[in-house]
Amino acid sequence: MDNATDYILQKTIRTEFADCTVITVAHRIPTVMDCTKVLAIGDGKLVEYDEPMKLMNNEGSLFGQLVKEYWSRSANASVSSDD
Repeated sequence: MDNATDYILQKTIRTEFADCTVITVAHRIPTVMDCTKVLAIGDGKLVEYDEPMKLMNNEGSLFGQLVKEYWSRSANASVSSDD
């Protein structure tokens, strides 16, 4: 799914299901950044579960590491496409 379609889908979910519990399985970091809680799984096991910002601020957090990696790759892809 391209980023524009993902954005529309996420916006629709957040508006239409605002009063519901929504479980999202995602590989794109922006998809879960405004979620109430994030559950990170590594090697098939629960590694951590908390608010996204708390996990990002936690030294050694798997989720924090994934966020840094995602943004680093996104920045590198943007620089490469500008060449």
